[in-house]
Parts: sequence; structure tokens; C-alpha cells
Amino acid sequence: MLSWFVRRTRLPLLSLRCVDCPSESATTGEGRFRVNANGKLLDVWLLVRCVSCDWTSKLTVHERAPVRSFDPAELDRYHTNDPELVASKLLDPLFARRNRFTLDWKGAWRLDAPPVRLDEAWPVKVEVLFEDPVPLRPDRLVARELGLSRNEVPRRIKFDVPPRRSTSAGFTFTVMAEN
Repeated sequence: MLSWFVRRTRLPLLSLRCVDCPSESATTGEGRFRVNANGKLLDVWLLVRCVSCDWTSKLTVHERAPVRSFDPAELDRYHTNDPELVASKLLDPLFARRNRFTLDWKGAWRLDAPPVRLDEAWPVKVEVLFEDPVPLRPDRLVARELGLSRNEVPRRIKFDVPPRRSTSAGFTFTVMAEN
């Protein structure tokens, strides 16, 4: 069985309406958090910038949370703008829903795949693994990587998931011999 890996090359852009211009794309840039104390309560925001006008907006991570509710190590990660923490917050679907944005993965991922050799014994089973939740249609990914037309995919490929649905979870498929 061959393994293909879908990997993130950069953080995806956010589809988020800008308050200053008509743009609907924002980026985290270097990924900076802002922590604000108000007495014994903390607010934590993730700062994002509009790609068109450079306007800064805040996405709420924690709002009016008691200082004691934070793990000291986690609070330190917010203060040091930990890149892994930025990525985990952005890729969290609940965080996206709460802050009303979606992720735009165009140009933010790559497929690491060994070539399927034509001299191998048929059928060839391939497993596709995702390191991050990149939404892809299995049929389009396979057609692009194997150089097949979209009409050829149903004849040569057997999927374990329906190929018309977008997925961000791993899946397997089998490449059948050309008849």
C-alpha cells in the first residue's frame, strides 16, 4: 500500500469580512495574541490583518476569563505568541464558528506522494492521510495526481468514501488496471 500525505505549507487565509474595506480575506501574519487584564479577569484575542488594507481585527480566544482558570504554561504560550498555539486555534472549527470565519486553503497545502508505477502489480491500494483538516474532494485530488481525466476516475478508481463529497479526513482508494 502506498501512502500519500496532505500537508500544510502555510496557515490558510481567513474568509472574514473587513470592517474598513470590501475585502473578505485576512491573514494571521506572524500570529500574534493580545492578552488584556482587567482586574482578575483576562481577555485573549488573536490578531488578524486584512490582506488588502492591513486593518487589524481581533478574534476572541477567551473573554472575561478568571486568571486562575488559565494553566500558567498556556498563558505563557499566549504571551510568547507560540506558532503552534496560533495554528491550533485557527484550525479549531469551534473557534472559527464562534468568530464567524472560514478557512481558505488555496495555495496553503501540498500533496507528498510517491509516484504510482505502472509496472507494479495491479490493483494498487493508496492511503491518503491528512496532517491538517484541508477540505478536498477525493476524486479531484486523485485525478490531478494520477493525471486522469474526470471521466476516467470512476472507471479506474474505487473509493472507500463517496468521491463527490469534500473530506478532510483520511481515505483509501484502489487504482485498477487499465482495460
